[in-house]
Amino acid sequence: MNTKQWLHAQTLTLPLIALMALTRFHHFGDAFSLPDASLAVFFFAGLGFARRWWLLCLLLLEAALIDYVAITQFSVSAFCVSGAYLFLIPTYAVLWFAGSYCVKFKTLTVNDMGLSIAVMALATSIAFFISNTSFYLLSGRPAELLWAQYVDGVMQYYPPYTGSALCYGVLGLVIIKLVNTLPNLIANHKAV
Repeated sequence: MNTKQWLHAQTLTLPLIALMALTRFHHFGDAFSLPDASLAVFFFAGLGFARRWWLLCLLLLEAALIDYVAITQFSVSAFCVSGAYLFLIPTYAVLWFAGSYCVKFKTLTVNDMGLSIAVMALATSIAFFISNTSFYLLSGRPAELLWAQYVDGVMQYYPPYTGSALCYGVLGLVIIKLVNTLPNLIANHKAV
């Protein structure tokens, strides 16, 4: 890894780790906290580091550690922790692979950004399906509910689940576009 690659890795990796650490304690946010950015973090990690599997593993470990600390030290409910918790691995992997797929939209034109957001929206929907279906089937908690009743009850969480991930996604893509455009703007300004 050369110096430029190392700096790129540090520049993107540390903010992603920090963003998850700062937001993971509350799924949908409240008056004092931002919504969970984990889905967007995995998307952007895949976008920036598609071939670096160690980062996917590191982020999965970070997510589990944050959940452990939140439950044991900050009295966050452990309701969602069950046998289905392991299905967060494919849930987040879907976002990672979606991000790595979007690498081909490098120019970040309006069209490329739209395609990246569409891929992220699809991946977030698939992630929602994986996490909620596995919870229904494996947690033993909603066993008394019929599948239709469970789907009806859980669909209230779909808009904030996908909405917050997409807000982070759009914001992140805009920031990437600005960072990539800034050197050209500076060079053009100096040339004038």
